Amino acid sequence: MAVPKCKVSKSRRDSRAANWKIDKVGLVECPNCHELIRSHRVCPKCGYYDKEKVVEIKAKKDN
Repeated sequence: MAVPKCKVSKSRRDSRAANWKIDKVGLVECPNCHELIRSHRVCPKCGYYDKEKVVEIKAKKDN
């Protein structure tokens, strides 16, 4: 059975959670339309990924 050998102070115990942080989202410029997009994703504006047309984007209809 796991039993602690010495008492762990509050500051030592609480400092473990100090490194749990959210990283920034990696934004890159789309090579086709030059919009900022998340890296390794299809561009939602033009539908290109790695300089190839992958998705056909439908134009919004104005009523």
